[in-house]
Amino acid sequence: MAVRVPLGPDLLYRLYDRQLESRVRAGTLPQHVGVILDGNRRFARERGYDSPADGHRAGAEKIPELLDWCASLGIGWVTLWLLSTENLGRDEDELAALVEIIGESVRGLADRRDRWPGLRITGVGAIGELPGALQEELAAAEDATADGDTLHVQIAVGYGGRQEIIHALRNHLEERAAAGDSITDVIDDLQPEHIAANLYTAGTPDPDLIIRTSGELRLSGFLMWQSAHSEFYFCDPYWPEFRHIDFLRALRDFQRRRRRFGR
Repeated sequence: MAVRVPLGPDLLYRLYDRQLESRVRAGTLPQHVGVILDGNRRFARERGYDSPADGHRAGAEKIPELLDWCASLGIGWVTLWLLSTENLGRDEDELAALVEIIGESVRGLADRRDRWPGLRITGVGAIGELPGALQEELAAAEDATADGDTLHVQIAVGYGGRQEIIHALRNHLEERAAAGDSITDVIDDLQPEHIAANLYTAGTPDPDLIIRTSGELRLSGFLMWQSAHSEFYFCDPYWPEFRHIDFLRALRDFQRRRRRFGR
């Protein structure tokens, strides 16, 4: 007589994950995914960790997994929001730890670029306002991966959507003024592409899908200009808890939507 062995939760999870991935691969995938990596501090607090830095480190350890998932599916652009301009006003000790963790994470990605052939890293944000050590880490990672053309990872640090638009408009005005144009000329000629060409992300395709973890239902200024036609996906897990199956669910949700791009 055959004995039935009950399926454990781990096996059921793996079976479901495999089935869902198969369905996702058969559909249209986003070219560019933006991720708001939210919930690190709450993750640390709810688990009784000693400091928020423990949550930030757990979040940093999740990033390579996400890049593995994207590379496996052929998603060529990923933008990760690691530090906002508002975050720069946090407690001095917490900010110092967070900046150090981000620097270590960026260096670790660049040092392991053989894991993601064609990896290219760029920093987006008010980079000049960041602590010098983090600026150096970003510059070194950009130099080390400059020839990458398969997986482009944008590290959004010191980033704020409003500040980015102001930066873009200021650059455009300065360019036109240097060319001898009057303010009337600028106003008469102003087009969306003039702003787009001066964004931190100039030359990057707009995100097709933006994911935010931790249950918050807002963008908080992330890629404000670029997300005009993006699809949004909000999920409950804190970033350090974000699983492969959560990522696949976000992609499946994206595939179920009918994108009209305002038409």
